[in-house]
Formats: sequence, C-alpha cells, structure tokens
Amino acid sequence: MTLRLGTQQDWPLNVMRLVDHAEREHGDREVVSAWADGSTSRTSWGEIARKARQMARALEKLGLGKGDRVATLAMNHERHLISWYGAIGMGGVLHTINPRLFPEQLAYIGNHAEDRVLLYDAMMKPLVDAMKPAWKTIEHYIVYDPPAGWEGDPSFEEWIGAEDDEFRWVEADERDPIGLCYTSGTTGNPKGVIYEHRGMVLHALAEVQPDCFDLGKRDCALPIVPMFHANAWGLPWAAPLVGCKLVLSADYSAKRMVDLFRDEKVTHSAGVPTIWVDMIAHIEKTGDTLDNLKTVTIGGSAAPRAMIKWFRSHGIEVGHAWGMTELSPIGSLAGKPAGWEDMSDEEQIEWTARQGRVPFGIEMRIVDDAGNVLPRDGKASGDLQVRGAWVIERYFKEDAPAIDADGWFSTGDVAALHPDGTMQITDRSKDVIKSGGEWISSIELENAAVGVDGVAEAACIGIFHPKWDERPLLVCVREEGHHVTGEEVLAGIRDQVAKWWLPDAVEFVDELPHTATGKLSKKTLREQFADYRFEGVEAMTGRD
Repeated sequence: MTLRLGTQQDWPLNVMRLVDHAEREHGDREVVSAWADGSTSRTSWGEIARKARQMARALEKLGLGKGDRVATLAMNHERHLISWYGAIGMGGVLHTINPRLFPEQLAYIGNHAEDRVLLYDAMMKPLVDAMKPAWKTIEHYIVYDPPAGWEGDPSFEEWIGAEDDEFRWVEADERDPIGLCYTSGTTGNPKGVIYEHRGMVLHALAEVQPDCFDLGKRDCALPIVPMFHANAWGLPWAAPLVGCKLVLSADYSAKRMVDLFRDEKVTHSAGVPTIWVDMIAHIEKTGDTLDNLKTVTIGGSAAPRAMIKWFRSHGIEVGHAWGMTELSPIGSLAGKPAGWEDMSDEEQIEWTARQGRVPFGIEMRIVDDAGNVLPRDGKASGDLQVRGAWVIERYFKEDAPAIDADGWFSTGDVAALHPDGTMQITDRSKDVIKSGGEWISSIELENAAVGVDGVAEAACIGIFHPKWDERPLLVCVREEGHHVTGEEVLAGIRDQVAKWWLPDAVEFVDELPHTATGKLSKKTLREQFADYRFEGVEAMTGRD
C-alpha cells in the first residue's frame, strides 16, 4: 500500500471564478461607464455578476448551448462587460468583433465564426443593418443602448431583465474555449484566435503583479484599449481578480479621457502611442492635469523616448508592453529592475524604452533565418519566438499548428534580447529596411524623429534604391502650429542613430494611416509612396 501524505483540491482555473470572487469579496467596488452620448453610469462588480447570470439564462432560452459563439460589436461599457461573463457563464464562446474592419472582413469573420447572436451598440446600427444580409448564421440581434423612441432590435436591459439571476454557471473544463478574436492582418483573411479558461486566468494572475500592471483593490483602471480587440489587454479579467475600480469609456477623445482621469481619480491606464500623443497635446494646450495617475502602460507599437520623458516629468511611471492577439495579449512588460534607484535618468529611460521582460508563464528566444538560437547579448537581432501558458497553439478551424515541433510560435517581430532579460523590438520582419545587406530599424528612426520639437508622429519605410537595394524614407506629421523642416528633423536625430541609418529624405503629410487597432499601417504607407524616388538617384546611377 502506497502511503499518501495528503492531497489538494481540484479547483479548476475558470474565468467565472473571477467574477464570482469580485462579487463575493469586492461586490460594492464601482464599474463606471462613460457612454458615447456623453452620459455616465455607475454599477458594481456585484451587479455585473448578477446581470451576467440573467444574460446566461436569457441565452439558454434562445436555444444556445455550450460552444456556441456569441458576438459583440461594441465599445467599452458595463453592458459589454456583462456580456463577457454572461456568454462564457452559459458555456458559450465570446466573439468580440472589431467594427473598424472592412465590410468583406466583417462578413468573413461572422460567417467563419458561425456566430448565432450579435449584441451591438446603437451607434453601430448603420453598420449592422448593412451587414445583416451578409451574415448567414446570426439568428438574434440585441442592442445594448437603444435611445428613446428606438424601433428595431430588442433592448439588452429588457432582454435580460425578464430573467431571474438564479443561474448556475455551466460546468467547464480548464481547456474549454471562452473567447474568439480575429487578427487584424493586412493580407489575406483575418485569422481566429481562441482563448481558454486556464490561459486567461493565468494571464490575469500575471497581469496584476507589481512588475506588470501593478493592480490592487485601491486602484482605479481606465483602459484606453477596446474590448473588441485582444481582451482589452486583459484588464476586464484582471480587474475583478483584485477588485479594483474599473472605468470603461466609449469615447477616446483627449478631453473626455482627461476629464475621466480627474473625476474618477484614475491611477492606472493603458493605450497605444497615438492615444497618448493626442492626450499630451491636449494637456499642453489647455493646462489640464493628470493628478491621480500613477502608471501608464504603452503598447501596440514602440513608445517614443520623448513620450516616456514627458510622463516621467509629470511624475507618472511608464510600463512599456509588448504583445499580440495570439498571446492573449501580454508577452512582456517593463517593470523596474533591481538597482533601479542607482540608475541615471538616461539609463532608466533606456530601460523603459525596451519592451520589458517576460512574466512567469512566457518563454522567449530569438533565432536566425536558419533557425539557430541567437545569444541574449543585446547585439544579435533575430526572429522573436515565444511559447507559454497563454500562447496560441493553432488558429481557429485550421488543421496545421501555428507552432513548431518544440512549441515555439514565430511572432513576425525582429528583436534583440539583452543579458538582463529585457527584450527590444527592432522591427516587424516585414518592415525592417535592408540597405546594402545590413538592417536598419524603422522603429528606432521613428522614435528618434518623434523626439524632435515640432514632430507629432513619424513613420519610416524602405524605398527602392538601385545601389543599396533600399534606403529609409521618413514620413512625418507636424505638431499643430509648428513648421519644422526636413533638414531640422535630420539634424535632430543625427546624434541618435548610426550615420548610415539617416533617412535619405523626409516628407510631411497631414496624417499617417493606421490599422483597425490603431497601429501604423506601413502597408498602406508603402502603397502611398510606391512610386517615390529619391532625388538625384537616377542621375547618380545612370538610370533613365
């Protein structure tokens, strides 16, 4: 007979335990919604859980069962949040649809997902009406926020209000699917990424750690990232875990954000650089303040050093994150290292400008074109690969795995790993500029350019060159009221990059193209400048 010293309970990592915990331990903590019409409403984690149970019962009455997809087409607000837990608690799979995608992409993902129910914001009605003939599997449409006199699809509150809240969450295995999000790829059809209970709970546990988002009950988080993409960076899962106050806004305008930061005493926020560019410009122009804000997390694309310096000068810590839809999405984040206080100001900025270190649950490496693992010396750059507890294994409905035989997923980013464990993105593999057989980082050039007085935003692309194969073209947007010249931009970055990296030309545009998730669209920019030629190149090389 084998002596057993003891056992532990089998307590599945189920995301519904997050909202149960929030209801039980933090039930009165606020969830605030700033609606598109300018109004604000308040609820609590306890009420979110109660209404999620009502919604789960309402979905069952529509005939939905385990594994059925429930789609949303909405901005950030409490009813959208209720839907996350209501759909999953019924055993369904939440499919958050990005309304910024093209109609043909919207038609594809709705049909590919085989969505059965769509919940949407009233402001999306023209888009929904246009798409209804194209969506073949959606049987029921529910509107979140019908205005007075609404004539159309049923109201969300009336729909769930007809049900009681005595619902028991559907039993689920840790590895059961809970969410579906499609990538916003610029080529081919979007690919579906499935999220599971286990991965999302582990992701939330990692995210609240001090070296990640550093969240606790006393904090107030306002994600300026949409709930329709990449789990709103995981904050709707992390917030109930610690019971922090959550502020959700359907309006990302700089003034609305600054007002919410002040009125709701927001301590933590997260967003892409373009959001912060607008907010910083608003504050500089109006004199508004961010008195309670302690930490901002910047991701989606590289945070310019000038932006990091601005926040630090206002007493706000910056966490520089990297991730992707396939990673749920957090892959790394810049927490402070040991010895932080002994670093100089410039050393701290240099550290923060990197994309941070991996939390427990993620492994990372870089490889060359032949698949050889490269050293973590801060000098070698290669294809960034990851594996871990919340990393994709295969795309939705695809037979072939998205990983290699050892479980590594190629991210499409080019990066360097430093001896201290920090990762630094040097470019996207498709955006790196190859000049004379050597690589030039478009990201480094862009970050340097944004630090020049008068430059609001910058993008760098490779342009054909008959001698060097490609040379960098820097495309800039001027700050309002500034008249910075190309010569001044080049002078401003000359001491920050290698001499041979300096762009061969600087062009100015009124605005830069962005993808549906707010990232710079280099593909669109390359199309816009497809016929561009550097002055004097043909004469220099004897070309006609």
